[in-house]
Amino acid sequence: MPTEQNKALVLQFYKAFDYHKMEQALDLLAPNFVAHLAGVPETLDGEGFKQFGASFYLAFSQGQHSFDEVIVADDRVVTCGTFTAMHLGEFQGLPPTGKQISLSIMHIDRVQDDKIVEHWGQGDALGLMQQLGIIFLPGPKLLPSIVKDAASKLFKKSS
Repeated sequence: MPTEQNKALVLQFYKAFDYHKMEQALDLLAPNFVAHLAGVPETLDGEGFKQFGASFYLAFSQGQHSFDEVIVADDRVVTCGTFTAMHLGEFQGLPPTGKQISLSIMHIDRVQDDKIVEHWGQGDALGLMQQLGIIFLPGPKLLPSIVKDAASKLFKKSS
């Protein structure tokens, strides 16, 4: 399959997900499809990927992929960009926050015989947790105070 067709197929896949056309997206996956997702210890097959995608899209509605970079090399299509959505459903035990999220993403999809056979996905999980209020990261104005306090406690313990 020429590289432009691979690119069009992969972009069609993400567009189908954005429009919640799950079956249309899954039809673009090969029967032997596997997914490697950052933070997920085991490789997912098509059914596992479907379940993962469904749970994510139930938690984050109005999702949109926006790609700044699409690179095609042989049978692989690399997409880099942002996924934006609203957190309107439960996510890993966290009740809906109603917050808009913006997640940096990078994917590699391998295409064979007009189907996606392999997917590698990386998203900014730390940024997502911070946006949802799960993790607090101090800003530049607060950091010196935190370091000073920690150093003070360390020196008191060693005295």
